[in-house]
Amino acid sequence: MSSSRALTTIIPLVETSPYSAHQKARTFASRYVQHTQYPAAIEVLFETAKELYKKGEQGSGTDLAVFLVDVYEKAGLRLDGAGADEIRGRLTQLIGLAGASGSWRKTLVDKSLVWSRSRGVWPQGDAGLHTYVGEVLIRDGAYDQAEPHLVAAGTRDAARLLADAYIAWSPSSNHGLFALRGVLPYLQNGNIAAARAFILLYVSKTETAAPPKITVDPTSEFTPCSDPLLNFAQLAVFTCQRAAGASNKVMRESWVRLCGTYQSQSPGTNPLAQPEVRRTLNEIGNLFFDIPQPRAAGNPMADMMGALFGGAGAP
Repeated sequence: MSSSRALTTIIPLVETSPYSAHQKARTFASRYVQHTQYPAAIEVLFETAKELYKKGEQGSGTDLAVFLVDVYEKAGLRLDGAGADEIRGRLTQLIGLAGASGSWRKTLVDKSLVWSRSRGVWPQGDAGLHTYVGEVLIRDGAYDQAEPHLVAAGTRDAARLLADAYIAWSPSSNHGLFALRGVLPYLQNGNIAAARAFILLYVSKTETAAPPKITVDPTSEFTPCSDPLLNFAQLAVFTCQRAAGASNKVMRESWVRLCGTYQSQSPGTNPLAQPEVRRTLNEIGNLFFDIPQPRAAGNPMADMMGALFGGAGAP
């Protein structure tokens, strides 16, 4: 069965009767699916959803877009095999057209990411989808909504986008806090590459990167900053980068000294001394250096974010 005849009937209706176009698209697509003609169903749903979005029919467009994801599932298609770029391209195009008003875009994003978790190599959802969604939300100025997508993506490109988003979002007095907010989740996920990409770009763009009285090897990537939290964030990444579990005792001890030194500064107002952040650092120490950690309850990631932005300022 060819999709061209169906689209010849459906697309002209978008302009005159969007509801009829939506209903006919569902009917044709369901018939194609029933006969396992998945490519035809995909073409009809994608093209009709795209035109409905352009017409401002966000509800109908999203309904067909969600149906499209269901067809991908029925067809056994994946985001780590042949045709993955085309699938990802179609989904990102529809996500972009869905717009910021209402919950239509979020509905399609959530559906796409849930599907991609079981149909790709990324346990938290496809990195390309997460990155694109993060970009779209940054353009909307919704930095807090973009953040979890860029952390979940975990690529260098996503980490650099996160650094730029934080620069635009954070006041200069909070640069150190946002450095921790970017670095610690990546390290918590064992993602050195993303943590390094984030902190190098972030420090290079912060106003607080003013040289204090610290002598640094000119070949080092470390940039001395007037904000201790920026210094800690850099050193945390570079120390973990050289980790080798319990076998590298020098770096293991360096991690313990690093955390102890910075946590001891102004303990009453120091975010690094907050129990939630201590737990996160304990997790990182266990992951990279095999340092035993006490049992933790609750949601460590959420607790850490709350500690960093619950009123405590940078030391």
